[in-house]
Order: sequence, then structure tokens, then C-alpha cells
Amino acid sequence: MSEDDGEPSDKQKYEFQKVIEELDEYSGSGTQLVSIYVPEDRQISDVVQHVTQEHSEAANIKSKQTRTAVQDALKSLKDRLKYYDTFPPDRGMVLFSGAVDAGGGQTDMVTEVLESPPDPIQSFRYHCDSHFLTEPLQEMLGDKGLYGLVVLDRREANVGWLKGKRVEPVKSASSLVPGKQRKGGQSAQRFARLRLEAIDNFYQEVAEMADDLFVPKRHEMDGILVGGPSPTKDEFLDGDYLHHELQDMVLGKFDISYTDESGLYDLVDAAEDVLAETEVMKDKAEMEEFFEQLHDGQKATYGFDATRQNLMMGSVDRLLISEDLRKDVVTFDCGSREEYELIDRRADTPDHTCEDGSEGEAVEREDAIDHLMELAEQRGSDVKFISTDFEKGEQLLTAFGGIAGILRYSTGV
Repeated sequence: MSEDDGEPSDKQKYEFQKVIEELDEYSGSGTQLVSIYVPEDRQISDVVQHVTQEHSEAANIKSKQTRTAVQDALKSLKDRLKYYDTFPPDRGMVLFSGAVDAGGGQTDMVTEVLESPPDPIQSFRYHCDSHFLTEPLQEMLGDKGLYGLVVLDRREANVGWLKGKRVEPVKSASSLVPGKQRKGGQSAQRFARLRLEAIDNFYQEVAEMADDLFVPKRHEMDGILVGGPSPTKDEFLDGDYLHHELQDMVLGKFDISYTDESGLYDLVDAAEDVLAETEVMKDKAEMEEFFEQLHDGQKATYGFDATRQNLMMGSVDRLLISEDLRKDVVTFDCGSREEYELIDRRADTPDHTCEDGSEGEAVEREDAIDHLMELAEQRGSDVKFISTDFEKGEQLLTAFGGIAGILRYSTGV
């Protein structure tokens, strides 16, 4: 699975999510499911060498069944690696292979390669267990938001990013602010003035670091968090040292004890409630607009059939899909027309009686989200995935079938 350079689209992220969910359902009878995380700067030849070494060492596994399964998985991965040149795709790739339980004492060999994940693979990792290692990918897919981080006291400061769940320290500075005890020969008044000047200069230096890092990304950012002891962080913010556009993006200030790089992580922990609320704010805004149109306007649609029909008409501005929707859509041939039925993903394909009373023949079954997203792409409709972590997001799934839309104009459908 590959993609163009740049950030993956919602559709590409969903494709990743589907594969990961399938991988999570698999289990092996022993430690025979192999997962390999490969960063983009790791040469393919090194990966092949590692797989070859693991294959050799697997000969020492006591259980014949596990030994054979591991070696078969490694051979499958080695065969897949032949299709790659010197380096993996951008952001790296993740390889999975193993004999999974197929029921009745039988196994099936599964091999999957995920290219160019949402975030770069940070380090090479080889993992062999009874389940595939998907947690690092799940964390990437859970990533939401870009936040600027500033931690400071009167001795030092650090500035960095929170990209989803990953903290990235970028810049640091140490101050020349003297301690509270003045040197001999200085008057208390002069010492106090020099100390205030040094504090002011340091705050300006910290603001310059933040401006250089954040201003170019201000239209992509979701907010800024500032941490440190009182009164330092308060003086910094109240003094309007930050660029005025950044000042307006400050979501909150938080008491933390450390202002080195570890302080950036402490700041994220301290702001957990604010971040959780901010992440779903955009989803809340979409659902608020949907409910407004549903009750007082004429530009709302919901349910699979009505929303699909509006998509076909090109009238959907934004397609709203619950992140937890797990349905398939079956296309039935009803003679002169096609009819569609939404079913649970695990359910067998049902019989279908067409509107004219004839029996429809199932001609295609596909993921409902894929089906709707393809229509949206063809008609120029935006797609918004809505979290269930708030009341109206939960209602989208439970009361509206997980599918709704905000229309460009009223259609009566």
C-alpha cells in the first residue's frame, strides 16, 4: 500500500486502519507472527540480511510447528523485499507475515506490507509474537493536531512541537538572568534594574524562538501551550512578547516544574484535558451545523440511502462518517436498475427482494466507507470522519447509522 509524497489523505488513513484491524484479529498458536518496522533510511540489503539471520536462528526453536511457521514467514518477507531497491518508500514501511489460526486446527499464511505510514518509522524493529505488533501504527493513526509548546523559567527555555501524540523538541535557550543576590558594590536599585533588563531580554529571546518556529505554521496549528513556574509563564504571556497572531492561539498556561526538554512532555501531560477537548472541537462544530440544518434548515441528509442519493446528485458539501462505522454495502442487480443494502461487516450476504418483487442478484460487496468516499471524491464532496468521543458524535453512529451529510443546497431528498 503506497501513496504520493506528503501527508496521507483521510481515505489513505482509513485504508491503513482497515488493514490494521484485520491484522489485529489474527493470532498464532505460538510466537510465530513476525512484524518488522523499517525506517526510510535503512537499506533494504540490511533488512534482507537481518531476515536471513533470523531465519538461521529460527532453526534453534524447539517446537517444530513454531520453527516451520517462523521460517516460512521470514521466507515470505524476504521474497517481498526483492521488489524494493536500495531504500524503502518515504516514511518507511512495515512488514507482517505469519501462519494465522484459520479454525479447525488449520492455518493460513498471511503477508502484508504497509508502505509510507502516516508518520515516519523512527527505528528498525523486529518483533515475533503470537499477535502482530500494530500498536505503533495505531498511535500514528490516532494522531490529531499540531500544537506549539513553550516551557520556560528564568534560567532556561525549550520550544517544540506536539504532532499528534509525538513531542518533538526543537530549540532551547539559557538565560543570563542573575540570581536574586546582588554582587558587592552594586546598589539594590541598580541590581534590580539590571535583573529586570536581563529577564526582559530573555523573554524576547524565547519569543523570537517561538516566532521563528510557529509563525510559518500558524495556519496549520491547532494552538499553543505554555508551561513553567509562576510567575514566569504569566509574565511572559502578559508581556505580549509573542507575535500577536500566536498570542491569540494560546490555549492555556500550565504549572510545571521542569523547563528542559523533559518539561515539554510534562506540559503535554498537564494539558491533557485541554488537548482532549480541542481535538474534538472541529468534529463538534460539524455536528452542531448538521443538527442546526436538521432542525431549522433544509441542508441535512442522513442514513445510507438518502445520503448516497444526494452524493450521486452532487449536492453534498460535506460527507460526515462516524469513525466507528463498520459496515459493508452489497450491490444487487435488479434487472433495469441496481439496488443497495447496508449490512454488518461480519454478516453473510443476504437475499434481496427488489422493488419490483423480483429476487436481486448480489454482484458486488465492498466496504461502505470506501463506497461512499469514492462517490464523494467523484462529486467533489469533502469527507469528515467524526469521533464518537462526544455526545453528538455518538448520536451520529447510533441514531443516524453513522452516515450523514451537510448539503450545498436543499434537495428534498
